[in-house]
Amino acid sequence: MNADTIRVFAISKLGWIKKQQQKLRKQERETPREYLDRESHYCWGKRYLLKVVENDAAPRVELKHASMVLHVRPGADDDKKQSVMDEWYRRQLKAEIPPLIVKWRRHIGVTVARFTVRKMKTKWGTCTPESKSILINLELAKKPPECLEYIVVHEMVHLLERIHNGRFIALMDQFMPKWRFHREELNRLPVRHERWRY
Repeated sequence: MNADTIRVFAISKLGWIKKQQQKLRKQERETPREYLDRESHYCWGKRYLLKVVENDAAPRVELKHASMVLHVRPGADDDKKQSVMDEWYRRQLKAEIPPLIVKWRRHIGVTVARFTVRKMKTKWGTCTPESKSILINLELAKKPPECLEYIVVHEMVHLLERIHNGRFIALMDQFMPKWRFHREELNRLPVRHERWRY
């Protein structure tokens, strides 16, 4: 497409864009993470109290009853702690997504060639039909498992229908009748606090 066509399209969608921006601004945010003992952190929709343990060993995260134990080397700063946590969340998702893809491949009849987990500011997932790949937001490891499943199904349905039109909605209704409930739940939950750097 040429630049004028793109510009006209963007202008025609300005109302929708502003509405989406306003919705994002209104969504509840988590408080900034300080990685202090007894700070609340989430995994699969459950709340855990953080316990930071400094020791001279490889950094790791483990869940123990109602605690999320973050093992870091002495003197680790917040960026390092966040990096360890992000990598742990990434591994959680990478373990959960493949069985969901296999399960829904049978129902939807599409193949996902590959998936990637990445931090995203404005989307829970995205899909590239040409390469049959899906991208999943790292934050979904903090949300209830049904929310991850809804996003995986949503992105797989985009392999059949690229846009959110009537056909897409009909396919979602066919494959996952309660998808609207999961979407509302996901949009009601707090999203990550962004740490802006200037």
